Amino acid sequence: MHLVTDPPAPRSGARAARHLGAITAVSPQMHAVFDLVQRLAVSEVTVTLLGETGSGKDVFSHAIHDKSKRASGPFVVFDCGAVPPNLIESELFGHEKGSFTGAHAEHPGAFESAQGGTLFLDEIGELPLDLQPRLLRVLDNRSVRRVGGTKDRQIDVRIVAATNRDLATQVGAKIFRQDLYFRLAAAVIHLPPLRERLEDLPLLVTRLLSDLGHSNMKVSPETYAALGAHMWPGNVRELKNTLAYALAFADHGVLEPQHIKFVESTAELNPIDRLPLGGQTLESLERTAIKQTLVQTRGNKVQAARMLGIAASTLYEKLKRYEI
Repeated sequence: MHLVTDPPAPRSGARAARHLGAITAVSPQMHAVFDLVQRLAVSEVTVTLLGETGSGKDVFSHAIHDKSKRASGPFVVFDCGAVPPNLIESELFGHEKGSFTGAHAEHPGAFESAQGGTLFLDEIGELPLDLQPRLLRVLDNRSVRRVGGTKDRQIDVRIVAATNRDLATQVGAKIFRQDLYFRLAAAVIHLPPLRERLEDLPLLVTRLLSDLGHSNMKVSPETYAALGAHMWPGNVRELKNTLAYALAFADHGVLEPQHIKFVESTAELNPIDRLPLGGQTLESLERTAIKQTLVQTRGNKVQAARMLGIAASTLYEKLKRYEI
């Protein structure tokens, strides 16, 4: 069996890898994201990162900060979904001593802590509806008033927000304010899920193995094929966890397919259920499925036919028919 330490060699004419902070990619989808990040980072506009769980929103928020003129200032993370609802107001805007039971000292909130730098509002879609007007006022007025306070404090903070929610749908459902949505939607960066940029998989595997302390671990071609055939509902985070599990069984320094254990798919995680397929012709769907499968298999038609559940001869007929 042929074993490789490095990722599979790129095909002739393949795109060169580009770097953005800790992120390396060869896929055109990610190169487009890199271009947007570099363009928007140097401005002061509020940026909103949209992407599925595990798609790297936190990594890109750091990249935006590092590429901005605020790079020498603080980078503060506030996870709107992790703080208990009764504490969000205090933690985000701060509070004065004695403003409520247990407030034994004054407490600067996340906005004040990020003064001169960047405040990353992660999972902004989880922010309670009653606090959204306060956030909007802070964004518009560039000042914040602590809980129990009587004066406004001027702030100089760049906002980067992120969510895996469809904010437009939340606006329609009356759980997210339309005015705040429009404020956040001025500069949006869509992060592609891993399944749509499988060209980056070998680079990610190499980087993640190094992060996990196993930079010398070898990966067989069969393992790369298995990883490339998975849909990755948990994206890069799932890939890292999958590799961490596999490393526990790679006793001889080689990751093999039998070491890989994928998270069981569920209806909620099936990406096909989330796609707007209604009204599309079956031929267009089939053509797209074939093209995406060929990307996953790096042009290997025999493997693509196996993944599609058809004979190789049938695949060749369809390639000719659809002029792929």
